[in-house]
Amino acid sequence: MQHAIDQLSIAGAEVEVVLAQDSNSLLEVVANSLRGVAKCGYDPNDLTVRQLQQYSASCSCAFVGAEGVVQGLRRVKSDSELQRISQASEIADRALAQVEPLLFSALSGSISERDVRDELELLMRRFGADGPSYETIVATGPNSALPHHRPTSTLLREGHSVVIDVGALIDGYHSDMTRTYLLGECDPELVRMHQMVIEAQACGVRAVRAGVVGSEVDGVCREVFDRHGLGHEFTHGTGHGVGLQIHEMPWLRRNAKDPLTAGEVVTVEPGLYRVGLGGVRIEDLVLVESTGCHVFTHSQKEQLCLQSPPTT
Repeated sequence: MQHAIDQLSIAGAEVEVVLAQDSNSLLEVVANSLRGVAKCGYDPNDLTVRQLQQYSASCSCAFVGAEGVVQGLRRVKSDSELQRISQASEIADRALAQVEPLLFSALSGSISERDVRDELELLMRRFGADGPSYETIVATGPNSALPHHRPTSTLLREGHSVVIDVGALIDGYHSDMTRTYLLGECDPELVRMHQMVIEAQACGVRAVRAGVVGSEVDGVCREVFDRHGLGHEFTHGTGHGVGLQIHEMPWLRRNAKDPLTAGEVVTVEPGLYRVGLGGVRIEDLVLVESTGCHVFTHSQKEQLCLQSPPTT
């Protein structure tokens, strides 16, 4: 409670914070706050059907869906918000750089997905993060063909790809980044997929600027894959906004109609996924600017084929 009040004070938000001890008292607080109000907007993404039923029964006003109103207000980030997102990105970069040598050990089959996840999350906290933005994704071998795989005891082995999707949390603000490593000698098709994703992702980043519609950025990435006959293996959208939530407006996907605005923060994360072989995803977090974009995440992505570690 006090943390929320402090954060609102720092942000200069003019809102009233009302304390509710439990769900029943929350209903009472909401009903009292809405007394005399004819209509109240709510975001259906943040309210369950059960909660809506309870509020409707307790209040005399009509509840009207207002999807995207609050998220729309958060789309353009302030300087203080951008500072936190930048700091979170730097921490994730530092953690990943320190974990890369650990991946060399994977060539002997002694490191698991969970080992890599745990080390990344420990390092991010050590570097000043409040925690990870989300459960860090570490997916190897056939698991890497699952875009939202949760880390298991599966061991990293030579010949496999390793997808690492990692972000840090600073004062409620998220970062988001993905890199894919190829361990040792890999299937030529996996190497080809890696090259195509790097090309598509670079094209997507170059396409980001104020005024461009989200679907256009998505289309630029898809065009690269379609040209090489791999379009059917790109199974999700190209990107999304990042801020107080890890997934928020605006969206970079096929049906996105809103133009990007300077000051928004979005991901560019095309990927290819082939069942039985593996997956590749490369993701950067970028700030939309009037003539292009500023990239927050700087971990290497071009040369990520790990061979045996150097000997002394």
